[in-house]
Amino acid sequence: MNITVAGTGYVGLVTGVCLAEKGHTITCVDNVKDKISILNQGISPIFEPGLDELIIKNAEAGKLFFTTDYQSVYAKSDVIFIGVGTPENEDGSANLNYVYAVAQQIAESLEQDCLIVVKSTVPIGTNEKIEELIRKHLKNNVQVEVASNPEFLAQGTAVHDTLYASRIVIGVESESAKKTLSDVYMPFEQPILTMNRRSAEMVKYASNDFLALKISFVNDIANLCEVVGANIEDVTKGMSYDKRIGNKFLNPGIGYGGSCFPKDTKALHWLSEEEGYVLRTIKAAIEVNEKQKFTLIKKARRDFSTFKDLKVAILGLTFKPGTDDLREAPSIPNIRLLLNEGANIHAYDPVGIENFKKIYPTQIYYQETLEEALKGADLCFIFTEWDEIRNMDIDLFNTKMKTPYVYDGRNCFSLEKMKKIGINYQSIGRPHVSEYNVKNKVSI
Repeated sequence: MNITVAGTGYVGLVTGVCLAEKGHTITCVDNVKDKISILNQGISPIFEPGLDELIIKNAEAGKLFFTTDYQSVYAKSDVIFIGVGTPENEDGSANLNYVYAVAQQIAESLEQDCLIVVKSTVPIGTNEKIEELIRKHLKNNVQVEVASNPEFLAQGTAVHDTLYASRIVIGVESESAKKTLSDVYMPFEQPILTMNRRSAEMVKYASNDFLALKISFVNDIANLCEVVGANIEDVTKGMSYDKRIGNKFLNPGIGYGGSCFPKDTKALHWLSEEEGYVLRTIKAAIEVNEKQKFTLIKKARRDFSTFKDLKVAILGLTFKPGTDDLREAPSIPNIRLLLNEGANIHAYDPVGIENFKKIYPTQIYYQETLEEALKGADLCFIFTEWDEIRNMDIDLFNTKMKTPYVYDGRNCFSLEKMKKIGINYQSIGRPHVSEYNVKNKVSI
């Protein structure tokens, strides 16, 4: 089959590369010339472990191509995957402009029968609208059908998640579409779940929103643990032994971020209200997450009456380790607040600095090492649990910082070890290590 993938972002690029890795010949299309140019040099425009190697391998094997010439590619395609972005609108709904634009380009280019497969995360009922739009704008007498095939990849593990998925969900309205997609995914040797298009669309939202709900629940419980004197790590360990709950997504922190959970919770909440039904649990998850982002700031305000002219070390900028993605990263609103109060920010992140410079090109001092970020700092915030941070020499807080006040949003270090080095260490849902604070109360 002649397979094309529209879009070279996280979803489109990973999908195309992994399909090629499984033996298909794939052409990836994008209208951004600079992205296609660097892809043709074997360089991924996104940071994703393992992706660059697979791009080079499959391009050299003649199974992976990149182009901006969508017309000629779409014209002869048997299957076209749509993997473009569906960003959040101001009101929380999903912006489908990119999806519809690609759909119209496909309609105007097709010269043979084709199955259109929507990988992008779209609201329930969107596949039907895409099919109607394509059929309305067809220039040639060809047969077209649209199928839903949601992705379940996570940034930082996207390649592995695609090649070794727990399941492949396909939403189809005909046996021919089912057979075509089943043939495409046969080399993956993974469970294929077949359902109608609306159910497939809902599976994606329900899966992401359930995980977001689980995170917000744990963060809510963690906040209560601090109030009543419990330790969230002991609590979640006790919970995890119940097989109905499991041990995944039970780590407390300063909220979820990224391109999926924030957008998808808001989109489903918006859709439900449009349909006259309120998803109260999802609404609560959104509210908890928004407040959780500023948990560390609230803790720091108990020790510092103002952040003006203080040197603040920031360890970790991306929304999670293993990616350079800053979408909905908790670091952004926290740093904005600190800058507005006059703090001098020195930031370190293994891969996220270049993207962060696009937001704050000159207002922040970017450091190449965490030691440089900590040097002379009055306080430190940890926003991302990179291995470099988890495995750091914790004595650096004492030896490098002016006053070792550390606010850890990812519970990177053991309380016992932090207590031994005698600093003010506050984390999420755990007792404070505050001996230093008692002896050296800051007053400004």
